[in-house]
Amino acid sequence: MAEAAVDRSSTSGLGPAGKPFSTFERLVAWRYLRARRKEAFISVIAGFSFVGIMLGVATLIIVMAVMNGFRTELVSRILGINGHMIVQPVDGPFTDYPDLASRLAAVPGVKMALPLVEGQVLASAQAGGSTGALVRGARAEDLTKLKTISDNIKSGDIVGYASGEGVLIGTRMADQLGLRVGDLITLTSPEGDVTPMGVNPRVKSYKISGLFEIGMSEYDSSIIFMPLEEAQLYFNAAGLVQSIELFVDHPDDIDALRSKVEEAAGRQINLTDWRQRNQTFFSALQVERNVMFMILTLIVLVAALNIISGLIMLVKDKGSDIAILRTMGASAGAIMRIFFMTGAAIGIVGTIAGVLLGVLVCVNIESIRQFFSWISGTVIFNPQVYFLSQLPAEMDLSETISVVVMALSLSFIATIFPAWRASRLDPVQALRYE
Repeated sequence: MAEAAVDRSSTSGLGPAGKPFSTFERLVAWRYLRARRKEAFISVIAGFSFVGIMLGVATLIIVMAVMNGFRTELVSRILGINGHMIVQPVDGPFTDYPDLASRLAAVPGVKMALPLVEGQVLASAQAGGSTGALVRGARAEDLTKLKTISDNIKSGDIVGYASGEGVLIGTRMADQLGLRVGDLITLTSPEGDVTPMGVNPRVKSYKISGLFEIGMSEYDSSIIFMPLEEAQLYFNAAGLVQSIELFVDHPDDIDALRSKVEEAAGRQINLTDWRQRNQTFFSALQVERNVMFMILTLIVLVAALNIISGLIMLVKDKGSDIAILRTMGASAGAIMRIFFMTGAAIGIVGTIAGVLLGVLVCVNIESIRQFFSWISGTVIFNPQVYFLSQLPAEMDLSETISVVVMALSLSFIATIFPAWRASRLDPVQALRYE
């Protein structure tokens, strides 16, 4: 009769309280989460599972946020100084660039058209020291509109540049060469004057009118801005420019402007956008981001496997309790739900703690970097290696939600097998082995 009663309760799928996930089931699950002295080893395993899930979720959130911030900062820095679309001539250099730039700037969606003359030089200081540099010749009015430069003048001003008597250099180049505002910088170009003895390098000194700092070390240490007319004279390109760079309102929708720009140009041109020029770089970032996500997911997976081992040991230890609950009328479904809630609670609390830890670290990522740099006495994430002067972190809501869903899913899946084993435990056999 007792066995028949147990079987009837098993088919009902309800616990003593009559409803799934009832107060009775929650109380029993909570009781199993509270460790007693003889269950210390099981508690240790549960603790490791909790810590593993917390660290896994936090690590995923932090790494994804840093990589998102890294990409966003790089895109803003790169697109802040380089045009979103580069217009280059096909049938000869641009000699009518003032009119052409005006027509291109009038295209709806284009913010600015920047005529440029570029060339590689060797920059050196009178006190010694030299470095390779890229000279970009641009009009003063255009450079004033280029807020990435005009809003980041750290020393000096753009007045000397506008008068055609000075150049702008990056702060890292100035530090490297030991230069300040008002000093002379000597530029040497291999494309100089043609003489009967061959081509002589062109050497000329310019006064530094200002120092800019974009925040991207590669640019701050290698770019020199020179007035357009002076650059044309220096590079033997009087009255012409090599390209016109366009800055648009929506860089991601650059394809929609191609036909309009070609129509406004009124001549054969070659168009290259920012995605084509940096395709290899941003593709590598995307691949690295995806691989890091998959690798760090293994941390959460290992923690979920710890939940399985901990629950299996708990089920074995609680065999007599399960038998008593079954004889009291608890169904197999109730037993399964009790152990499911026991394991799922570890995953839920660990995931919540991981999210809070990840958000806390992301908000204070730069302070944490500076603290560890101070502790270790070394520069962590050296700007000269990682291009950026600060460590960025930009959390994405959809990514954070996906991390939470993934962690909870793995935790719930990990509890199914031990909970099922507990529900299939025969009460008679369990009491016999106790």
